[in-house]
Amino acid sequence: MEIDVNVAAPAWRRVVDLEDFAKQCVRQSLAASGAALAPQCELSVTFCDDAAIRALNAEWRGRDQPTNVLSFPTPGALEHKPLLGDVIIAYETVAREAEEQGKLLRAHTAHMVAHGFLHLIGYDHQTAAEAERMESLERKIATALGFPDPYADGPAGGAN
Repeated sequence: MEIDVNVAAPAWRRVVDLEDFAKQCVRQSLAASGAALAPQCELSVTFCDDAAIRALNAEWRGRDQPTNVLSFPTPGALEHKPLLGDVIIAYETVAREAEEQGKLLRAHTAHMVAHGFLHLIGYDHQTAAEAERMESLERKIATALGFPDPYADGPAGGAN
């Protein structure tokens, strides 16, 4: 799997080895999910600021506000998609949530990468059953990465 990491907001440079860390989070998410992907598929993870994600959220979801993570999966069956899609993560929102929830920025960033990746492979949280299935996998991924349960004090709030 080819993972293209783009750091579009300088504030993200506060996360040590962000590019390698993001790739590790994606690979662990793939391993935990057991998803069957197309050979040599590609995806991108972009680390931006609130202004950039707000514009995307307004354009694609009709919500004129920043959010922590957005995922843009390409259509088609997973095993046939050469391009899996894009995950976009906003610094200010993720940093604020981490502080409010008493989490390390690195741990919350890992959660957002995993959350975004799971959306790319078809997971969602529109119903209680879907949310439980997705959150269970996110817990497994966090543990495998050496982080605590991201939902230990309830849902992280606002993860898309």
